[in-house]
Amino acid sequence: MLFDIRTIVGALLGSYGVILIITGLVSHTAADEAKTGGINVNLWAGIGMGVVALLFIAWVVLRPIAVPEKAPAAELPDEPSEVP
Repeated sequence: MLFDIRTIVGALLGSYGVILIITGLVSHTAADEAKTGGINVNLWAGIGMGVVALLFIAWVVLRPIAVPEKAPAAELPDEPSEVP
């Protein structure tokens, strides 16, 4: 479950989302707001990434990959059969 691609994508999106949320809360200036039409883009993008990351992690938890068990090796005869 640790090396499932959904876990990796969820962790990356979550970490980038947290960084963007912090950036949006800490360094949002009036100049940034004027560029984006009054929207705190970093904050909203971070929230969106966080939601998608939570969906990926929930997907991993709710639908884990079922690894098939190894099939037993075929029984080999002790003596080779004779070919006429």
